[in-house]
Amino acid sequence: MHSGPLVFSQVMSFLPPKVFQRCVDRYRGDFSVKRFSCLDQFRTMAFAQLTYRESLRDIEACLRAQSSKLYHMGIRGKVSRSTLADANETRDWRIYADLAHSLIPQARKLYLGEDFGVELDQTVYALDATTIDLCLSLFPWAEFRKTKSAIKLHTLLDLRGNIPTFIHISEGKVHEVNILDEIPPEAGAIYVMDRGYLDFFRLQRLTQALAFFVIRAKSNLACRRLYSAPVDRDSGLLCDQTIILTGPNSKLYYPGKLRRIKVRDLATGKTIVLLSNNFNLPSETIAQLYRCRWQIELFFKWIKQNLRIKAFYGTSENAVKTQIWTAVTVYLLVAIMKKRLQIEASLYTILQVLSVASFERIPLNQLLTKTGYESELHQDANQLNLFGNHSGH
Repeated sequence: MHSGPLVFSQVMSFLPPKVFQRCVDRYRGDFSVKRFSCLDQFRTMAFAQLTYRESLRDIEACLRAQSSKLYHMGIRGKVSRSTLADANETRDWRIYADLAHSLIPQARKLYLGEDFGVELDQTVYALDATTIDLCLSLFPWAEFRKTKSAIKLHTLLDLRGNIPTFIHISEGKVHEVNILDEIPPEAGAIYVMDRGYLDFFRLQRLTQALAFFVIRAKSNLACRRLYSAPVDRDSGLLCDQTIILTGPNSKLYYPGKLRRIKVRDLATGKTIVLLSNNFNLPSETIAQLYRCRWQIELFFKWIKQNLRIKAFYGTSENAVKTQIWTAVTVYLLVAIMKKRLQIEASLYTILQVLSVASFERIPLNQLLTKTGYESELHQDANQLNLFGNHSGH
């Protein structure tokens, strides 16, 4: 029988200790802490994410049942509901946000060569937000409507490897389009967005920064056609036009030319209109890029599944953000581990295996390369590079 480190400890070995300590020191996370350090807190929260624990009581009961293994998991402090609740309440959530941001460049570098379905040299981002509903009486700081609370997770996803490069957590009533002000435009990159981000003043700013966008148009778009390019209607393309805006405000905010591409989904018959400031790519590629936006929907499915959002471990803003950033960090660690160990299984499969094998003593490569995992899971035609099929969004 293998007597090496626990599976959980092997996953945690991909956490860079010096980087973690810098994040803790930056916010004095361990100041006057005698027991249950920030590292203990993070490992406990990471364990809860990997094994799908539903509550503080659930975490405590599970870890106490395996108390002889806590030291080998790297958890030095005693785990109790009150200790973990207090840590989530008082330790600055920015420790874990900074930790996640420090892992993003590592993950992106590992996935630079990944194929996402469109052959392009440029970086392609999908931008979207998802709403997480909360109980108003328990989360009054996140008031959304008169009868409910909510937070929004705004995410910019690099489609090459599906790595989140920007995440912003806001109250539910913050409109998606405002997040465009928070993202520094990257020259040459392509931003794929739904119509909730249609703001011509902000789109003009992307154009001035030499960035490109592909965005769904609204039905009431006022414009004038200047030119029509030929299209292959058998592929679902209905038109590829060069236009200028004619609305009183829109033409002021975006005076330049735009590309208007109308596409019909051959499977569903649904028709959508896309706008772009990229006049070099074929119209088929523009349509393909918009279809790739679906990948961020699958990312949100993963986030919602793994956050255990129906039972947050704390109700304060600090506790909620700590839990979200811990989950994002675990996602990044597993993505990094997958690439460095050259594991072919999808991230979904890896997470399913880790959820039941955290206390085992078996090398990760051996655990995650056994045959049979993928064949037991239905493979979605839209599956991401890292993802498998998920439950509902």
